[in-house]
Amino acid sequence: MSQGFSIELYFDPALENQVLKAWNVLARRQISTQLIEIESRPHITLFSSPFLDPAKLESAVKFFASKQEPLALSFSSIGTFPNEKNVLFLAPAPTMALLQFQAQLCEAVKKEGIEIGEEFRADAWIPYCAVAQEVPKTRMAEAFCVLRELKMPVSGYAMDIGLVEFSPVREHFSFGLGNSVEA
Repeated sequence: MSQGFSIELYFDPALENQVLKAWNVLARRQISTQLIEIESRPHITLFSSPFLDPAKLESAVKFFASKQEPLALSFSSIGTFPNEKNVLFLAPAPTMALLQFQAQLCEAVKKEGIEIGEEFRADAWIPYCAVAQEVPKTRMAEAFCVLRELKMPVSGYAMDIGLVEFSPVREHFSFGLGNSVEA
């Protein structure tokens, strides 16, 4: 049974490999393996909803992606949220370009009749790239220390946007940013 859908921003291969390195170090130390187990891919979640029809969004996302350019990203800090999910993440510098990209995507989704949840509104959205989920509380400090060993900032480009269903993760479609749409 599906837990939901999300539109994700994917990275260039070099940046993706830097994030995967963090996932693998945490897995080898048996701190967290969940992102690997659910077959996720390093990303920033731009929008998520428990219910939607992927076919309804495909052309809107394809058109949106065609009008965008690859987006410079620089992950410069490590963080966690104050909730029970015990997620550790890399946080990108919240550039105006990234914030506008997400806000414009949500406008395109809204035009398709899909409601935007509170946490994805432009004034509330927090961009992040998860590197661990469900980290045991007793190992959180160790996980932070492991991640601090990464050479920060980790920089690259967002190159693709895709829609996935989870969990496990199953991609419905993805499009490169800046690719022209066939008429």
